[in-house]
Amino acid sequence: MIPAAEHAYAHTKHLILSGEAPGGTLLSEAQLGAEIGVSRTPVHEAFLRLAAEGLLTLEPRRGAVVVPMSPREAQNVLDLREAIEATAARRVLDGGGDDTLLAALEEALAEQRTALAAGDVERFVEADQWFHAAVVDGSGNDLAGHFYGLLRDRQQRIRHQLFRVQPGTLADSLADHEAMLGALRSGGDYAGLLRTHIARNQGAL
Repeated sequence: MIPAAEHAYAHTKHLILSGEAPGGTLLSEAQLGAEIGVSRTPVHEAFLRLAAEGLLTLEPRRGAVVVPMSPREAQNVLDLREAIEATAARRVLDGGGDDTLLAALEEALAEQRTALAAGDVERFVEADQWFHAAVVDGSGNDLAGHFYGLLRDRQQRIRHQLFRVQPGTLADSLADHEAMLGALRSGGDYAGLLRTHIARNQGAL
């Protein structure tokens, strides 16, 4: 059984990253605890963790407020993401590709196709993260994987925002991924395709 504090943490973090609780939303320990069936104490612990991660600010006698992601912060995340992934992809291409990586990317694309057909944005976003992280991990650069992982939550928040603002970009994102997989197979311009792909996120800023 998941500890109450961990449950409260995961639930609240999901609300923030998915955009269900957008920036500026006031969260109440009592209300959230009642919603998920736990006392205020584990919710308070969860709020403290999320405040340490920069996702909440705690205000005495009011509760917790979701910290908005500024356009500058989002742009910084996208810039770092592009730099890390483009470098990783270059190493993959220099190594002649990897059948295990290509199979994993195919699996991620199949998951995205299923999610798109079902209109399941949450599932699509998870597969999106899976696809890009697989490329970084496939480079064998452990430091790149570490720093890319540090961006994960912020990337997920941007993705959810994009797909909420422009739901039509789900199909465009899938097409981008298919082209990027093709580039890894053929030695094509992965970095150029990635730049175009990430530029779509500008619509969420």
